[in-house]
Amino acid sequence: MRDRTSRIEGREKGWDGRSSRAVDEVDRRLLAELIRDGRMSIRTLADRVHISRANAYARVGRLLRDGVITGFTARIDPERAGLGTSAYVSVRIQQNTWREVSAQLRNIRYVEHVALVGGDYDVLVLVRAPDNAALRHVVLERIPGIPGVEASRTWLIFEELTGVGAQWT
Repeated sequence: MRDRTSRIEGREKGWDGRSSRAVDEVDRRLLAELIRDGRMSIRTLADRVHISRANAYARVGRLLRDGVITGFTARIDPERAGLGTSAYVSVRIQQNTWREVSAQLRNIRYVEHVALVGGDYDVLVLVRAPDNAALRHVVLERIPGIPGVEASRTWLIFEELTGVGAQWT
């Protein structure tokens, strides 16, 4: 009953059950251009999407405020940047320890991504390290040393490809 009540209260506060405000076609075109080149000026962005600069400023500002755009960053090739050894580590944790475990995982050097998942394990961790010794330290000492971690399993990454991702246009 609590879930239903939360949904009803959410609707009364203007929340329609979606995780964020709807993104329209113009927003999707803006996102697609920014994914291609996050360094472009608003003027160039507006020209490419065929909207005014004022509209582009307003829309990008809203997308930032709404958390749709979470930042602008460079894409780094981990191997060329000196992180040539990568692995996915699945971690089983004790019930109700996600917050504590995730807080500690995110502060371990070489941990790039942490996700709560469903299945045989609870957490999936992406580790990118400079060499096998550093990876071994993270996988066999740091992660198992976190209170609440029950077990882990590691998969070495031999090759990676980037998928097409969401089609924003």
